[in-house]
Formats: sequence, structure tokens, C-alpha cells
Amino acid sequence: MGARAEIGVFGGTGIYDAGLLSNAETIDVDTPYGRPSDSVTLGTLKGRRVAFVPRHGRGHTIAPHLINYRANAWALKSLGATRVVAPSAVGSLREEIEPGHLAVPDQFIDFTRSREGTLFGAGGRVVHVSMADPFCPELRAAAAAAASRAGARVHENCTYVCIEGPRFSTRAESRMFRGLGADVIGMTLAPECQLARESQMCYASVSSATDYDAWADRPVTAREVIDTLAANAETTRAVLAELIGGVPPARSCRCGEALADAEL
Repeated sequence: MGARAEIGVFGGTGIYDAGLLSNAETIDVDTPYGRPSDSVTLGTLKGRRVAFVPRHGRGHTIAPHLINYRANAWALKSLGATRVVAPSAVGSLREEIEPGHLAVPDQFIDFTRSREGTLFGAGGRVVHVSMADPFCPELRAAAAAAASRAGARVHENCTYVCIEGPRFSTRAESRMFRGLGADVIGMTLAPECQLARESQMCYASVSSATDYDAWADRPVTAREVIDTLAANAETTRAVLAELIGGVPPARSCRCGEALADAEL
């Protein structure tokens, strides 16, 4: 399949449709790993060709631990995407990251347990991709700058701890994650981030804080998450538009060479 997009978007909680795109068309993509979360929407935004996949499905019917992350990554790569922008909802583990603020992580801690974390393993290929610096520095910088231009309060250089879900954390777990140095907590970054790296696509997360996690005075509820996301949906969309329009046409990072020294 020839290149039909240059930038991919994994729509997160509250970002289920590709309403920002013009000249949109919806296609189904089959992958060696099964079906993606939903059909892929192809369109144009700020002069850039974009492929959009809602990671939970358009009706939020797929729980985070059941998402077919490998199929989603393969679908974007097969359509020609070289960058992936990943908006998501997170809980805050720091007082200063208030609900409604955005975080652009530069590190993650993986506490997931049951997910397929690699595109390799079958067919005799053994690949050990480096994740020392898991996010594309060029795309992260563009995301932070776009958030500032859109008027959002953005926190850079954050650590995202990814849990299995679908339940929220206990207070003890939340305090532990704070003690480990994590700043935000969510359920979808891993293995999505490492699969993008294996696909040699740049990846950046734009994480919208919806609540203070269970370490704070009151427990998290799904209603609180949805209400905060609804209140900030326009800001998130504005950030995505600014980011996609501001991504440099050519890559200056090394994400496209991620497999060069990874295979035994």
C-alpha cells in the first residue's frame, strides 16, 4: 500500500472522531495482528495528510487492556505515517499538574501485565529495541510548543506510569507510583509507545490531566474523568491542530533508524 498519510493520531478517551480533518475518507485496514480498534479515517489538517484511529473505538467500547495495539501501530505504518501523536487522559500524581493541564512525558514506567509488547518474535526475528529515551525529542518539543500556542498549561519532562487497568489504582499503589517518581498515570501508553519505536515512527504523548489520582483526598470516578475531558475537549483539539500544522516536514531525529542496532 502506498503512502497515504504522514502523521498518525491515536484518538484517546474523549477524542473519538476525526472531526478536525477535511476531505476525510474512512477505510478498513487488515493487519497481520488482526483488526485495529476501528476503521482508519484519512484526511487533511493544516496541509498535512493524517491517519486517525480511535484506540478505544468510536463508541469507547474497547477497554485499555483489550486494545489491539499491534494492529493499530501496523495500520498507521502501512499507510505511510512516520510520526504518531497520541492524546490520552491521565491522572495527576503531582499537586502542580492540575486537572485541565497537559503533560508531555519524556519517560514512562510500564506496570502492564498481559499485553503483546512487540511486533517481533514470530519467524525467528529477535529484536531488542532501545527505549532509553522512549519519545521522539523533536515531536515532544513540537507538542509542548503547540500546547503553549493553544493557550494550555503544559508540563514537560514528565514520567508517565502505565497501569494495566481497567480499574483505577488503590491509594497504596498511587502513593507508590508517586514515590517512584511518576508524574502522571494512565492505561494506554504501553505498549503503544514501544510499538511505534519498533515501527520506526516518531511518537509523542499529549496527556490531559483529568483528576488527582487516589493519593489525593477523594477517589477517582469515571464520571469525573469524562466531565473534565468534555470541558477541555476544544483545548485538546486546538493543540492537535497546532501540533500537526507545526511538525517539521523532514525528520531530524533518529527514530527512523530504531532497528539499525536492535536485531541479533
